[in-house]
Amino acid sequence: MKPVRVFAVTPALPAALEPLHSIALNLRWSWTHEAIELFRRLDRDLWEETYHNPVKLLGCISQQRLQEAARDAAFLAHMNRVSEELSSLEKGGPCWFERTYGRGGPNIAYFSAEFGLTECLSIFAGGLGMLAGDHLKSASDLGVPLAGVGLLYQQGYFRQYLNQSGWQEERYESNDFYNFPVSLCRRADGNALIISVPLAGREIFAQVWKAQVGRVPLYLLDTNIAANPRPEDRDITDQLYGGDLEMRVRQEIVLGIGGYRALDAVGRAAQVFHMNEGHSAFLALEHVRTLMVRHGLTFWQARSLATSGLIFTTHTPVEAGHDYFPSDLLHRYFAGYAGELGISWDDFVGLGRRSPADHGEPFCMTVLALRMAASGNGVSRLHGEVSRKMWAPLWPAVPQQEVPIGHVTNGVHFQSWLSREMNELYDRYLGPKWREEPADRGVWKAAEQIPGEELWRTHERRRQRLIAFARRRLQFQLKRRGAPPADIALAEEALDSDALTIGFARRFATYKRATLLLKDVDRLARILNDEKRPVQVLFAGKAHPRDAAGKEFIRQIVALANRPQFRKRLVFLEDYDIAVTRYLVQGCDVWLNNPLRPLEASGTSGMKAAANGCLNLSTLDGWWDEAWRDNAGSGVNIGWAIGHGERFDDPEYQDRVEAEALYDLLEREVVPAFYERDSNRIPRRWIAQMKSCISNLCYFFNTHRMVEEYCERFYLPAYARQCELSAHGADRARALGEWMHRVRVAWPEVAVLSVDGGLPPSVAVNTKLGLKARIRLGALSPGDVAVEAYVGPLRPDGSFDQPAALPMDAVAQCSEGVYLYEARSIECKGSGLHGLTVRVLPYHADLVQPFLPGLITWAPA
Repeated sequence: MKPVRVFAVTPALPAALEPLHSIALNLRWSWTHEAIELFRRLDRDLWEETYHNPVKLLGCISQQRLQEAARDAAFLAHMNRVSEELSSLEKGGPCWFERTYGRGGPNIAYFSAEFGLTECLSIFAGGLGMLAGDHLKSASDLGVPLAGVGLLYQQGYFRQYLNQSGWQEERYESNDFYNFPVSLCRRADGNALIISVPLAGREIFAQVWKAQVGRVPLYLLDTNIAANPRPEDRDITDQLYGGDLEMRVRQEIVLGIGGYRALDAVGRAAQVFHMNEGHSAFLALEHVRTLMVRHGLTFWQARSLATSGLIFTTHTPVEAGHDYFPSDLLHRYFAGYAGELGISWDDFVGLGRRSPADHGEPFCMTVLALRMAASGNGVSRLHGEVSRKMWAPLWPAVPQQEVPIGHVTNGVHFQSWLSREMNELYDRYLGPKWREEPADRGVWKAAEQIPGEELWRTHERRRQRLIAFARRRLQFQLKRRGAPPADIALAEEALDSDALTIGFARRFATYKRATLLLKDVDRLARILNDEKRPVQVLFAGKAHPRDAAGKEFIRQIVALANRPQFRKRLVFLEDYDIAVTRYLVQGCDVWLNNPLRPLEASGTSGMKAAANGCLNLSTLDGWWDEAWRDNAGSGVNIGWAIGHGERFDDPEYQDRVEAEALYDLLEREVVPAFYERDSNRIPRRWIAQMKSCISNLCYFFNTHRMVEEYCERFYLPAYARQCELSAHGADRARALGEWMHRVRVAWPEVAVLSVDGGLPPSVAVNTKLGLKARIRLGALSPGDVAVEAYVGPLRPDGSFDQPAALPMDAVAQCSEGVYLYEARSIECKGSGLHGLTVRVLPYHADLVQPFLPGLITWAPA
């Protein structure tokens, strides 16, 4: 039986408590301790039961308790402080973006398949979502004119529980959006705002919700509505990363194309689009299609205009982490769409292939994003290098170091992850600038002046809370599994609030090697059970539902934790989420991370730990490779590195070597440093390392610095290009598109016919050389190309090592389509064996970067 009418029931608040509505619906409360404490103050137990959801709390709390709060002068004063701060934020005011760039500017859209904002909003799975959530929060704090776009999943990501054998099981819970801190977007007539999306020859529909993240709106699409009669259409936004390939392509069509249309529908049409991973890359095609209609452009002209405003961030160096679709599946959904774009099917599907002409190659969303975006980047310095190597085939014949993929190192939003006690400590000794300008290195140098005793006592309180939380969680887990009462009672004695506490919490992907610490069980037992210097380890994390190897890692850890010698020293916490993360990063002494280099793109959990004074113990991968190497020469001890970044062909041998290094570090450095105490039982050397970690890492590894970098390097330049290319009816975009098409057609005729340097067998350092080359341009002119001398020292294998590309000038026309180019001042600045060659690249003043896939010609060797 179904209802004949549907209506929403909202909390009934006394008039004096009305501000609680707006406070609950702006997710700024999730990173404001005073706002969180306001809701806890209403009912602490109910706050926990509602999974820290203020909207649900207000809907469940008794009217008697609300009436009491409405008469409580202290509570009202607390509420009014929080409300006034929020009102001040909403009214606007001077912030970093306005102070730096003035009012106005671009509308920026940030697309992501997941957003980790708070535990009660279940639309995230792991690090990608955590980064996206922190990106929005920092954009809000900085006043960046940005809007987020994602999907509102009916079930979200799975809840994890372990069976009696320690094997991970998954449970999906339906979300009640009307009890979430989100609101339904409505049209002027009061009806829900619904957009349509083309899907396999028909239209499907999605309604749009909004989560307000401080100053930043996040628009979320939901297909589970009556307008979609087919169950498979309503299920598109059911589970995050659930279903088969067909479900995945449907989700990504709704995210990319539907998300683009949703921005138009809510009046937030963007000029700059940031694709966080390849899941949303179809938005690039919808942007092209829209520009074709708006300006009357061809596909190639509109692509030139669209590309100028597209930014793409890749997050994984693991091949399995990228979405690939067979061409026949894609044809089912995009055959008609390719016709709307005015291109052939081969041209369409070639946009997503490393080799466009290879009909057997599947369509890759990352390839599509890289081909369509003006700028691409990895998320750490090392990941940038790995990404250039991984995606170099898109730019055949371009030297790997010049592949146009850079890096913007990730960060974290400190106020979301710092404990209240650390917030207050920083306020006392660093002043308010640590919140407002965390990228100012000078602010964090003041951390060295924090009294050691005060820093240590603050940290000890957080460790004690972590241990209390872990015991409660462990007892709950055991009860749910049906464990004997004796085992449940023993859980109260698990762990020690004074012992050295190591945390390992992340996705249980196999390359993260969660069981590396377990390689030598006897040695581990000796380390953990030392009577004078005990050590304990807390594990947490989820394996993907289809990752049997990751689940086996969890089973092995749980089995070990059940042995008598480990029961009090090793614990696995189920259902890893944002709440568990906070307890761990705030209370652990050491944050362990041992991925197989170079498969960790960034690893932001270690940054969260560092901000809380927790020391990192990690292999040199992701962000830690950057952080460690940048501080290694300064003599500053910010933590420990496992190994030196070595790579071995045998993975088993690699594991043995690095496990041995890990045990050595624990026995010789980490444990002794923690237990080395002065007469007041204070670990002075450890505290000095905590201060070094805070003062040397926090200024850089934060999302305020990261978002500022995206603004300065990508968002604002992209907006400027968009304005220039779209002015006067998009005349420059038309010219650029026509030029690109002409160059692509003519490029097969381009050749370096001869190179004449008249070089002697050897020259002295700093000798200036001359070089001439005859270049065949065919139908192109010298204004269409850049000709460069490519010179530098050679490695033993004959390849260039840090070469320079020096411009050559056209000095004469030799014959029809053939030109003489010359360089007069090529300088060899170092001794050794050098090499020299010549290359030809397309050139246009409006090109964002010089390398167009497939368009580069070198002199024959």
